[in-house]
Amino acid sequence: MFPALPRPRVRAQVSLRFRARACVLAVLSASGLAILELVRQETGTAGFLVGLGLAVLPVAPLLAAFRWLGRAAPRPWALLLFCFAWGACTAALIAILANDFATEWIAGATADPSDADLLGSVAIAPVVEESAKAAALLAVFAFRGRQFTGPADGFTVAGFTATGFAFTENVLYLGNAFTEDLQGSVGVLDSVTLATFFVRIVLSPFAHPLFTVLTGLGFGAAAAVRAGRRRSRPARCGLPLLGLALAVGLHALWNSSSRMGEYGFYRVYGCVMVPLFGLLLWLAVRMRRRRLREVAGELEVYAAAGWLAPAEVSAMASVPARSLARALARRSGGRAAGRAVARYEADAAALALLRHRARTGPAWDPEFAGREAELLRSLWQRRATAGPALARAAALEDLLPPRRPFVPAARRPGLPTGSGPWSGATPAGPSPIRRCGPPGGGGGR
Repeated sequence: MFPALPRPRVRAQVSLRFRARACVLAVLSASGLAILELVRQETGTAGFLVGLGLAVLPVAPLLAAFRWLGRAAPRPWALLLFCFAWGACTAALIAILANDFATEWIAGATADPSDADLLGSVAIAPVVEESAKAAALLAVFAFRGRQFTGPADGFTVAGFTATGFAFTENVLYLGNAFTEDLQGSVGVLDSVTLATFFVRIVLSPFAHPLFTVLTGLGFGAAAAVRAGRRRSRPARCGLPLLGLALAVGLHALWNSSSRMGEYGFYRVYGCVMVPLFGLLLWLAVRMRRRRLREVAGELEVYAAAGWLAPAEVSAMASVPARSLARALARRSGGRAAGRAVARYEADAAALALLRHRARTGPAWDPEFAGREAELLRSLWQRRATAGPALARAAALEDLLPPRRPFVPAARRPGLPTGSGPWSGATPAGPSPIRRCGPPGGGGGR
């Protein structure tokens, strides 16, 4: 039986979580209202609406791409929405206020507006903007360590944060361009809005995500070090700072490209941005495949202990099979069944990564047993719905291993002592699954 937490401790934890979420929601709401009014005042109502309509176009494809990377071990939607909202509201508000203050201070100190604009765009803006976006990654890294376990998580969290920031910035730039076109009564070919749309939405919608992903990889590497056998405090602090420094440097290079002569922008775009984008895309594919292999390998231990069927492990190793399982569940049992399968898949992936960290990390993690019990309980509660759907999806996707030839009972070799569906899974991990029944039953843990 899984021991329950004392009731006062549970109530204190729920109260603390509620207060923390209320504070986060209040900060995001206040900064959202403030940035909304600032952008509207800057662009005008007509410019704001036009900029909003154009800036929203690349948001869905970018979020889908980063979500695709995180499918191997799905993160809670609330966490991803927090990152997007932080980038679009809080980080954008900090950037606007800090950049304006710095530019005005430099202009007053040097009495040269051109120098102020140059220093503001090349030296001030990259530091302020990347630091504001990195604050969301730091919050997730510090307070949601379970959802930040490696470079793949840093990649996804950074992508959502930067996409939100780029969305608000695009609204501002496109809105100002449209207002300028209205005041100048220019033609279509000379439209500043069209030129801005082409540069920011068509050519470089990935610019801000590209910068911040470098910071995310730094935090992800620090998370891997934190979970490793050899913990190093300098590495855990230095890797995020290194990633942030690379993001600031690339951002500064991108902002200064337009001042590098007639073809400076195209040289930086073609020789730096596009190759780096291709490199990070290749890295994302490799990280996704590696995480799927880790999930499947660790879940085989739980399948040997009877918690999952082998067909479920095969389905968990394939993202298309997971999607098919959710679709099959929705078709037969409605949305509730689809949500149950989605939660089952997320918990199974989290369980596999938890065991992987415990097996490859320090000799003993005091939180491992409790977290493992919590995830196993959640899996057991939904297995009646999710198990058949995953098994059916594995069969339809042709993922099941070939059947072994039948061996008559008289010729079947004797099983070793302790084998069976509920035997301990000691060879592959630090915490064996002892003989136990379903959560809440008479078995002991």
